[in-house]
Amino acid sequence: MLDISKIRAITLDLDDTLWPIWPTIERAEKALATWLGQQAPGAAAVFADPRARHAVREQVVRTQPGIGHDLSALRRESIRLALHHASEDTDLAEPAFEVFFAERMRVDLFDDARPALEFLAARFPIVALSNGNADVGRVGLGEFFTAAVNAREFGVGKPDPRIFHAAAMAAGVTSDAVLHIGDDAALDVLGALSAGMQTVWVNRSEHLWTHEQHPHETVATLSELCDLWSANSPQA
Repeated sequence: MLDISKIRAITLDLDDTLWPIWPTIERAEKALATWLGQQAPGAAAVFADPRARHAVREQVVRTQPGIGHDLSALRRESIRLALHHASEDTDLAEPAFEVFFAERMRVDLFDDARPALEFLAARFPIVALSNGNADVGRVGLGEFFTAAVNAREFGVGKPDPRIFHAAAMAAGVTSDAVLHIGDDAALDVLGALSAGMQTVWVNRSEHLWTHEQHPHETVATLSELCDLWSANSPQA
């Protein structure tokens, strides 16, 4: 059970917590495919083949292990390698990535996301904490966040407790004063618990909990969390 009285800041996951990620990625990949089809048809053919696309990404991971935590770098270098394999201009990797990334920033929020952000940001500083490469400013939510910490810039991702401690520091509090909210049982909940935080698991799809440790609270929506907060907090 949450101890709301101890919470001084919130860290919040982004993908699949505030918006569904796969429709966004699929749309971005279609935009990339269209652009490559016009500018670099050989590389477009590589990405059109799921096996070839997977092989390219695996080659990047294998040959450049230092960027495994950086989804932007992985995407950019995968495009560059596909261009190389197709004997096309590898300088196209950067503009191709920008086509993908611009579309990746066009997210469709869950209906409860913005009202919940308004509710929570009125009470505590919120730090975005993500292994992904979304930019809260570019997706139109920057006003609700005091800071953002991601795996690409920090160097390691969730569930490593160090990135949770960094997010707490960005909020100006110790980890035991933070509530972390996220959808991934292992990356978000277990990671935050290992960092000494309270946790809320946003389980939108009715997944079963299979771990020995448990979140402090489980909700199906962020609206449910706000209602719970209102019912139990004298500050509501």
